[in-house]
Amino acid sequence: MNSTVNIGLGFRRDLANDFLTQEVINPGFIEFAPENWIDMGGYWGNILKEVEQKYPVTCHGLSLSLGSPEELDWKFIKKLKIFLDEHNVEIYSEHLSYTKAANAHLYDLLPIPFREDAIHHVAERIKQVQDFLERKIAIENVSYYTAVAAEIDEATFINEIVKEANCNLLLDVNNVYVNAFNHNYNAKEFLNKMPLDKVAYIHMAGHERVAPDLIIDTHGEAIIDPVYDLFDWTIQKMEPVPILLERDFNFPEMKELQNELNSLEKICKKHWEVQHESK
Repeated sequence: MNSTVNIGLGFRRDLANDFLTQEVINPGFIEFAPENWIDMGGYWGNILKEVEQKYPVTCHGLSLSLGSPEELDWKFIKKLKIFLDEHNVEIYSEHLSYTKAANAHLYDLLPIPFREDAIHHVAERIKQVQDFLERKIAIENVSYYTAVAAEIDEATFINEIVKEANCNLLLDVNNVYVNAFNHNYNAKEFLNKMPLDKVAYIHMAGHERVAPDLIIDTHGEAIIDPVYDLFDWTIQKMEPVPILLERDFNFPEMKELQNELNSLEKICKKHWEVQHESK
């Protein structure tokens, strides 16, 4: 991923034929959850091999559960290492959250308390996984709907984990917008506090406003103009990194998805190609 502007799209089975034919959709790279493909053979295993021949691959994990109190799932992590290496995965990212506790596996990304002890706990787990995988993880700032036992602010929490774990950041601009709206803070002030020099890549997605004072991060709608505007403002503060459009369901016509990719590319070129040429 060495090009100045590189716009990718999440690979979903519903879109597999469109990715393979490249008639309308032709992203610069793809992303998928390794949990959905580890040990996959047969028809879908062959489809994945075909897609990987056409596109560079990143993986965005769902179940590492960095904030969980119990021991890391080393059986899964061992399979993960083999998978990432075999599939030439360029970047591996995970959520700064947790999905299981007391052996209960949940189907949601739960917020980690913004506390000093949680910083050390999560950072140590990230370091263990990075050492084993022999690669850095990019942790994602997640959307959350209530702060749990917070003792410090979210920006400090994220910064300290990135620093202590010596990991990268997956910056989700839509999540920043959602959290700023739901928790009544300034999105640009938050982004100014983020370690933007540690960003491995950026997520962009749509959301749904379900009440006058509540937005839900759904990945099932088109990106709205205020999120594009926040993205435009943010990337001016950064060196070029890959951009990933997330769409998990409620898929529109492929032309509409390609238009979103084109919109992201246009914003990036406005800033990053000029920056590149001036050096």
